[in-house]
Amino acid sequence: MKFKELKLSKQIMNAIEKIGYEEATPIQELAIPAIMENKDVIGLAQTGTGKTAAFALPIIDKLIRTSKPDKKIKFLIISPTRELAVQIRDNILNYIEETEFKCSVILGGVNQESQIRVLKNGIDILVATPGRLVDLIKQKKADLSNVETIVLDEADTMLDMGFIKDVKFIISQTKEKRQTLLFSATMPKEIKELAANIMNNPITIKTKTEEITADKIIEEVYFVDTKNKTNLLIELISNKEKPSILIFTRTKHGANKLAEELSEFDIKTSVIHGNKTQSNRVKALSDFKTGKTRIMIATDIAARGIDITDLGLVINYNIPEKPEIYVHRIGRTARAGKSGKSISLCSSCEQKDLKDIEKLIKHNIAVIEHKYKMVEQEQKPKQKSRTVNANKKIVKPLKDKPKSYSSNKRNNYSNKRNNDKRGFSTTKFKNYNRRSK
Repeated sequence: MKFKELKLSKQIMNAIEKIGYEEATPIQELAIPAIMENKDVIGLAQTGTGKTAAFALPIIDKLIRTSKPDKKIKFLIISPTRELAVQIRDNILNYIEETEFKCSVILGGVNQESQIRVLKNGIDILVATPGRLVDLIKQKKADLSNVETIVLDEADTMLDMGFIKDVKFIISQTKEKRQTLLFSATMPKEIKELAANIMNNPITIKTKTEEITADKIIEEVYFVDTKNKTNLLIELISNKEKPSILIFTRTKHGANKLAEELSEFDIKTSVIHGNKTQSNRVKALSDFKTGKTRIMIATDIAARGIDITDLGLVINYNIPEKPEIYVHRIGRTARAGKSGKSISLCSSCEQKDLKDIEKLIKHNIAVIEHKYKMVEQEQKPKQKSRTVNANKKIVKPLKDKPKSYSSNKRNNYSNKRNNDKRGFSTTKFKNYNRRSK
């Protein structure tokens, strides 16, 4: 279907023609008319199929037709990650270029004073990450009482990241009679329950229900021992084609370590994860998008916030433990109708996770033979557990305080530490133990 058949306002049509949109994607074709009719919508579609435009274009159209730019927040879009929030904001700014409406983004990791000024000056469309928005609401700096439509983008990620409580609080600050839109690539049971509680007779729109990964992605898996993953990776990324490559690791430490290992082979990378400052994350993403850096290493924080049309290859250095994350990782390639490729490096202890992924995506991933054959039977690293007391409060394990010892054991321990140049003297250790009680 052509966009002109959707009967969007002239300002929007001018904006999307300038961007180069002509044909609406299936999710856009189905969702836009329903949203324009003010229905609550659950939109399920593959990553990279245009979900942002599917909800942004019709809500902007409603603004143009029914509202004046009075700088009161009327449309609120909640995003799980900073990168995705910025990406949505940038798209909306393109769509509203010929209007007087204002759009801005609220996110964590930066000083909130500038965001408070933006809210005070007034905006019509707000894109926000949950944590920072909750903070500003509780400080009475953000007023959501005029919100007419709320969008939950990538709701399953908000569940994974523990944001559902914040999302429920944010929704409670909006009008009872409002339009609620929920978009995602997957729909776990918990999100269905959330939708039932916050939406009014929603219609569910699904596209490509049999295949939840894009059909233009070539998927491959290499079985390899953990100790040989980096060697295999170097061979894979040193090909003649040299596409832009996004490599996913499971942990922040793993991302930093892999970057250091690759740098020893003069392979330049950028790294993005939750411990990086917002300015560093923005720079890393900008360098990657502009081609200044060809390879970026990321944790799953980036799985929903990178929209690069020509990203040729996604590599899962670690297999994700949750199969839905795999869908979003590889969805960074083969966007906007382009083709792409994903490669997963799977050790013996990750094979169960791989089977769970194949069960979700409903097909087997092609196994590729190579010289670093898997021979070891590895044990999965144990996760640090958290205990819960009777009041269901999370109790974190102590990290820095020394254990409680009897006097004899304490003296033996301190004597032993005296033999270690990094340890405390007996006196210092006793003082330290006394202070920490």
